[in-house]
Amino acid sequence: MTAPLVLRGNTWKFGDNVDTDQIIPARYAIYSLDEKKLGEHAMEDVPDNEGWSKKVTAGDILVAGSNFGCGSSREIAPVAIRSAGISAVIADSFARIFFRNSINIGFPILQSPQAAEAIREGDQLEVDLEEGVIKNLTQGDEYQAEAFPEFMTELIHMGGLAPWVRKRLEEKRAAGLLR
Repeated sequence: MTAPLVLRGNTWKFGDNVDTDQIIPARYAIYSLDEKKLGEHAMEDVPDNEGWSKKVTAGDILVAGSNFGCGSSREIAPVAIRSAGISAVIADSFARIFFRNSINIGFPILQSPQAAEAIREGDQLEVDLEEGVIKNLTQGDEYQAEAFPEFMTELIHMGGLAPWVRKRLEEKRAAGLLR
């Protein structure tokens, strides 16, 4: 699965300190690694958020406050959000482990305090992952997120670390460098 470099979708807004237990509650993570099932329960334990995953349209964008993805190092947290239909997360800041887990699965996340504060739920966004540009098509505003280094952009475009490693191994085999 490769991620497009320009995304467009409607916004879902969340606050500060949304932790991995809220993103995908343990009661679901323990019993299933089925990505579709995880997506059905994504964000379920965020207060006043029951039934959220049923409202998401494929390609929507999640916008959050600071410290998004804090808590345990639940690797399936970004998987659950992606499986719910979210194409990217924009936040004021991310917990480091959530950031790394997202990049490892090729799930686009962007840090932009200005965008996270100004964007409202329901706004339509266009996000250029390569340039780090976030356009709020509803409000007519534009924000700059820190663009990813080339290597991380390649990981996101290829669908994560595992597909990237497989491709590198195939290239080395083709060149006669591996058996």
